Amino acid sequence: MSKNTVYTHGHHESVLRSHSWRTAKNSAAYLLPYLKPDMVLLDIGCGPGTITADFAAILSEGHVTGLEVPNSDVLDKARAYAAERGVTNITFVTGDALALPFPDGTFDVVHAHQVLQHVGDPVQALKEMRRVAKPGGIIATREADFSGFVWWPEMKGLDEWREGYLKVARANGGEPDAGRRLHVWAKAAGFPRENLTLSVGTWCYYTPEERAWWSGMWADRTVSSNFASSAIKHGVYTEEGLQRVAEVWRQWGADEDGWFTLIHGELIARV
Repeated sequence: MSKNTVYTHGHHESVLRSHSWRTAKNSAAYLLPYLKPDMVLLDIGCGPGTITADFAAILSEGHVTGLEVPNSDVLDKARAYAAERGVTNITFVTGDALALPFPDGTFDVVHAHQVLQHVGDPVQALKEMRRVAKPGGIIATREADFSGFVWWPEMKGLDEWREGYLKVARANGGEPDAGRRLHVWAKAAGFPRENLTLSVGTWCYYTPEERAWWSGMWADRTVSSNFASSAIKHGVYTEEGLQRVAEVWRQWGADEDGWFTLIHGELIARV
């Protein structure tokens, strides 16, 4: 990440609650048809390692490396999770997505999930992903697009949450509407248009259990994660304002007709 970029979410428990739910199936299904058992894969921004460990299980004859930013204790959780699952063909390291610590042409697949929206210079990150991929290799990335999120019932408070989130994320140096920009960034990074495959993936929360989990996570994240301190720092919210946003999330979660869908842009780029 750029020195001037701040990771909007951080690794507070409320954030990891969401990240630990992610699997290769629900977060990287678009990539799975391309994988072969003997591939070597780099997972940038691996977080608690749930997707990373899934990749390692799929690539049983290959190897997976998970990378996170320096000074992040989330890798302790990733290593513990991999050990719990008995996954041994996996390594976790620290490094910078804008200057990856690997030689050219190291990996068959370079993957990033919800990373480019935070790094400050997504084109440089894609250039680095391309550099460390082998000729003929695959770059795969999936990014949310916050302006494309839809929900029911219509709630002014959730509209205000999204407006505030967009302001905070951009003030931190990121681009929260990354999903719609992936192909543009990829072309700027040197990938020919004909080497790109684009798709859209969704997450949808509507059962009572899903609503309780999603709304509770965002209510807690709003007041307790890096988002809260960044929002106050940049003058987007006061502490009282953040509490109001958290209460809106709880109200949405308690509504029996509540429904929330996120869209993600997905990119496969051939090297």
